[in-house]
Amino acid sequence: MVSSALVTSFLLAASASASPTKRGTGAIKCPVVLNGFVPADMTPTDFDSYATSPFNPDYIRGSEKFSQILQFPTTVGSSRFDNASTVPVEVTINDKSIFQTQNGFRRAGLQIQGDTNTGGPGTTGVRTLHFSVKQDPARTLNLTHEYLNVWHEASDYSSNQFNFQTGTIIGSSGTDKSNFKVLNRQNSQVWSTPVDATAWQNFAITLDFSKNTLQVYYSKNDEPLKAVTSAVYNNNSGGGQYQIGILKKPTGTSDVVNSGYQEKGISEGQIYGGIFLEDSANGCVSL
Repeated sequence: MVSSALVTSFLLAASASASPTKRGTGAIKCPVVLNGFVPADMTPTDFDSYATSPFNPDYIRGSEKFSQILQFPTTVGSSRFDNASTVPVEVTINDKSIFQTQNGFRRAGLQIQGDTNTGGPGTTGVRTLHFSVKQDPARTLNLTHEYLNVWHEASDYSSNQFNFQTGTIIGSSGTDKSNFKVLNRQNSQVWSTPVDATAWQNFAITLDFSKNTLQVYYSKNDEPLKAVTSAVYNNNSGGGQYQIGILKKPTGTSDVVNSGYQEKGISEGQIYGGIFLEDSANGCVSL
């Protein structure tokens, strides 16, 4: 079993070298700030310990431990920035996925170790969050609901600097429910693309905390990432942490945190790969 600390050390050393580190078909060319890669020799129980998990073992989950929540998909191949040394991981939710007293949500998510709510390394300078997603045909999302998949939550929990989500956004017609959508801090859509049922979909979101801008990059499977937006204004103030997983909102309520309808027998998942945050000073973005 390879510890997450060793993987982090490897990535940081490699990013400082003259040649890019090759991971799958994607090359990491910028310094890695937060490492969410999952070593290939991890076991489920490794996710339950600070010593062996790349993620916080206590957040964000209900009563079940991450060894019960996270799955290792074996037939999906590698995402763009994964290779034989790292593997994808699937975040799943079920009827027990209730975090604290948030009875309206069904929720489970990953917080990369080292990402702190205040004064953390993820909220200074220019940072790019990378992640790839793939769909599990055995654990499909119910797109009549609104889902938050990846977001950055301010330290006072009152707002998110950005949201990456899918499904039927509450209050909308749902005509774009089968799209992934990137929303800014004002919950206005910046960009969207259809959810692909079979392909790896690769995303990178650059936040400039000095200039208050947001920029989105995208590709499929092994293709290099390309900018799909310019650097648009976004209020990135307020600190906070990156959240990666599934937050399924209820329907039929104005109090989504505490009440509303969630069907029984939920068994849903989202596969993630190639999770890392890099330093994008001087325009550096791994493509």
